[in-house]
Amino acid sequence: MSNDASPNVPAVPPPVASDKPGFLANWHNLLPGIALCFAITLVSVAAQALEERVLEHPYVEALVLAILLGIAVRTVWSPDVRYRTGIAFSAKQLLEVAVVLLGASLSLGAILASGPALLAGIVGTVAIGIVAGFFICRALDLPVRMAILVACGNAICGNSAIAAVAPVIGAQPKDIAASIAFTAVLGVLMVLGLPLFVPLAGMSDNQYGVLAGLTVYAVPQVLAATVPVSLLSTQVGTLVKLVRVLMLGPVVLFFSLVAARLPAEPGAVSGKGGRVGFTKLVPWFILGFLALATCRSIGVIPDAAVKPLAHLAGFLTVLSMAALGLGVDVRVLARVGGRVTLAVTGSLVVLVGTSLLLIHVLGIS
Repeated sequence: MSNDASPNVPAVPPPVASDKPGFLANWHNLLPGIALCFAITLVSVAAQALEERVLEHPYVEALVLAILLGIAVRTVWSPDVRYRTGIAFSAKQLLEVAVVLLGASLSLGAILASGPALLAGIVGTVAIGIVAGFFICRALDLPVRMAILVACGNAICGNSAIAAVAPVIGAQPKDIAASIAFTAVLGVLMVLGLPLFVPLAGMSDNQYGVLAGLTVYAVPQVLAATVPVSLLSTQVGTLVKLVRVLMLGPVVLFFSLVAARLPAEPGAVSGKGGRVGFTKLVPWFILGFLALATCRSIGVIPDAAVKPLAHLAGFLTVLSMAALGLGVDVRVLARVGGRVTLAVTGSLVVLVGTSLLLIHVLGIS
């Protein structure tokens, strides 16, 4: 699931995605931002090609280079309003299209072959992540509602989980903004650092795919973390992540039932839960991904079309990673506070540890 904020949740600019009906109607406003992301993408792809020619292997993939270049540009120059709409479109809508296209290379037989043990393990890992994250946040004296946001964001799907749960529990805008700000930064750090588990822990491609699917925040970020490793890691990671994302529905339902019992906090809307639409619980791109996976499984998508669709998905993903980098200001870490930093990091450590334990217990090879 992509890291987005609902219209009622104040996101951290730039970029700020618009959900207004006329968003695509003013397509010319998208061009400067998309062009900037496209330029970074071309540089990243060219750098990978140079690596392959000189070193015979891309040690730093175009996906990672796009993120790093985007962050570098954002650090020395903040894109003005002319660019933000196109950057937001690239980081969200184009990334979602890439996820949908990835479904064309995945057979639903892989889901059935994963078995009930793995499915139950994913559900258990999410539950443990939420509970542990909540108590870590409370131990650091964070407010109850912010503790819920951080716990759900870490355990399920980052900003999207925060945006979905926030109106249900009546969270304060400042808590929502702080949670989203740090998640954006930590999500990028996860994408960059997680592949180190492969050589350091001696993980197989299958094991790494499960680890990435259980720990990386957003579905598109799973692509960025697994594509440099292998196609198998990407397919397994995406599958595991999709199951994890589907946990958002039951979690939001649970908090809507207990929202009235949460303690009163200044600025919080206590005593009643908000309503979250179906598209927040099951985003359109997940439905599209499953639809293309179904078409692939029953033979509607021919073999000849799989490779071109995969290449297109890969290019759009690199372009979107450039946009993601352009939306990350590393200086935001200094503004969200030490306790939030410790809480989110501690929750993530528990999630990674639980995921590694699950891989060992299930004997995933």
